[in-house]
Amino acid sequence: MKAKVIVMPKTSILDPQGVAVRDAMRHHGLPGVKSVRIGKMIEVEVDGADEAKLHAICLDLLSNPVVEDYRLVLEE
Repeated sequence: MKAKVIVMPKTSILDPQGVAVRDAMRHHGLPGVKSVRIGKMIEVEVDGADEAKLHAICLDLLSNPVVEDYRLVLEE
């Protein structure tokens, strides 16, 4: 099974890297860019793991639940 984990800063948390990229995009001629949020995507191939265990690993290891949200996408 392949699992993709998308980790993004919570919308209530300032994303300084996203702000810096937004400002750079505006400086490079895209004044209409309203916001940029930067996260990460983690791809895992695993045999025999159940979805509950994968969610636990996302919370404990792959994301910081205080400042980040994650989304788990499973592919067979």
